[in-house]
This record gives sequence, C-alpha cells and structure tokens, in this order.
Amino acid sequence: MVTFLPGRPGRLADVPSFTRAIGGAESNVACALAAAGHRAAWVGRVGHDGFGDHLVETLTAHGVDVTAVRRDPHRPTGVYFRTAGDRAEEGHEVVYYRAGSAASAMSPSTVPHRFTDRGRVLHLSGITAALSADCLALMRALTAPRPGRPLVSFDVNHRPGLWRDGSAPAVLRELARGADLVLVGADEAETLWGLGDPAALRAALPEPSVLVVKRGARDAVAYAREERPGPATGLLPPAGRDPRPDTVVTVPAPRVDVVAHVGAGDAFAAGFLSAGLRGLGLTARLRHGHLMAAAALTVPGDLAAPPRRERADRLAALDETAWGTLHLGPGWTGEDQEVRTP
Repeated sequence: MVTFLPGRPGRLADVPSFTRAIGGAESNVACALAAAGHRAAWVGRVGHDGFGDHLVETLTAHGVDVTAVRRDPHRPTGVYFRTAGDRAEEGHEVVYYRAGSAASAMSPSTVPHRFTDRGRVLHLSGITAALSADCLALMRALTAPRPGRPLVSFDVNHRPGLWRDGSAPAVLRELARGADLVLVGADEAETLWGLGDPAALRAALPEPSVLVVKRGARDAVAYAREERPGPATGLLPPAGRDPRPDTVVTVPAPRVDVVAHVGAGDAFAAGFLSAGLRGLGLTARLRHGHLMAAAALTVPGDLAAPPRRERADRLAALDETAWGTLHLGPGWTGEDQEVRTP
C-alpha cells in the first residue's frame, strides 16, 4: 500500500501536509533483502491506478522482482496515514483505507503456489490475514503443510486497528503454529495472549523450528531446535512438534539514536533472514537483525539503506564487550561514518 508520512508531529487533524512513500511489512522486507544482495520477489495485488504504478515502480527501483504482482481494474490500491512517533506512544494515530482494496481481494485462487513457492523462504505477515476472509483463507493455505512448501517465515505484526472482531489472538496463534520461523514482539505477544515472557511464549508456540521474541531496545531472544538441513532450504528443520531441547540465544540491542520507529521490525526480519540465507549461526542472525533494525531506526521512513555486507559482518563479529558498547546514530550506514563506542 501507499503510506503518507506527516510533515510534522501532531494530530492528523493538525498536520497540513504529508510525504508519499510505500508501506507494507512484506514489501519492506523484500526491499531490505534486495538491498542486502539477495534475490527478492514481492507477490501482491495493487489497483490499476497511479498509486499502484508508484508501488510497482518503487519496488522495481529497489531491485525487487514484481513479475507476480497483479493489477486489479476494479479495486483501488490501499493507502494509510499515520502520525509521527512510535506506535506505542500515547496519541499515535494510524488511519487505514484498505477495505475493498486490491490487496484485500487476494485469495488461494488469485495467488497460486507457482508465485509463492519460487524462493527458499516465503515471508508472511499477520497483517494480511486481517484484510478479508479471502486473505485469511490464503494465509491458511500458505501456512498449511504441503509438499514443496518453502520455509515459511511469519511476522505476527499485530495491528489492533485492523482486527475489529476480536479474532486476532486465535487467528494469529493458529498461523504462527504453522510457520517454520516466527518473529514477534514481546509487547504484542502480551497484548494478544498475555504472554510477554519469552519462555512462556515458547511453551505456547512449540511448533516453529525457530521463535524470535523481540524486546524493543533491550534485546532479542531466539529459541531454535538443533539445526539440520531442511528439505528445501538448508536453513531450518521442518516445523512441527519435536522432543529435542531448544538452543536459546539472547543478543542485546545496540544503543541507537532513534529518528523514527517505523520499519524497524520489518528491517529486523530482513536482517535475520539475510544472515540465515547465508548460513550464519543464530547469534549472528540476531545481530544482523539488530543492525538492520538500527539502519531503519535512524532514518525518517520505513526503508533504509543497510550497511555494506562487509561492514555488517565486521560489526556482527565483535566480541561481547565491543558489541555491548555499540552506539549507532543517523548516517551510521554511510561509507564515511564511524561507528561510535563509549
């Protein structure tokens, strides 16, 4: 969808102008992965309108494959407006105009498996499930076990404004249990299921091979069963109940001078997936997630240029003491910037 970013802080009623950009969890992840040097494709539907043109052209400019994008001649491209600041802040406003949008018409019949099974990883978001009954049917089909299914990565991405019927806790837990990799914020897990504690959350979601619980500026905790080559990816064992104990890794987040909180969760997912696609270990995956999130946190919009791979690898390989002193501010991903430490 197209997002409109406020020209200044304040209530939507008081903001006189907005800057147009693209938004959407899946497209954010696709753009970040493409910028990190991976082949990434976005599957979706947009309207046959100017906003749809803008979305497709912007994704293409970011290096994302859009050959599976379909244009709907009868439904518009979705848009949303938001105020400045963090979603968790009191007074933050988000207004969605997505009912009846082209994306809301996605279904198992309009998104065939030949579009979704082309890659090593299929990344999904809980936002899609909230758009319509057809979208929920599509998400259930994509997370169901089936031959040839790629590794399914699922970011819970709970957006209360999209769930008016109270079904979010049950639906999002159902979808998470069908995924191979699940990413969730401790705050949204507490809101959804009353389970902000990572260990309790893992006990409630034993099926995914990897569960990552993000605790904001504090840290991220990953629970992963012993890794062995999977049938399609080599990244993770298949999802499902497994009696083996988890490996548990906690990586603190670096100190970041935040410009805007938007896009950080999607960037973390992209960093974690990027490191996994490269065969890096669990600690490195979490660190790369933190670094990609820090890139997003230090720019105004949803999308940020990630650090060059060599630089990110060097930072991710720091010893624990040096990692614990990282201090990242605006511009830190630029070639002429030095990473500050106390």
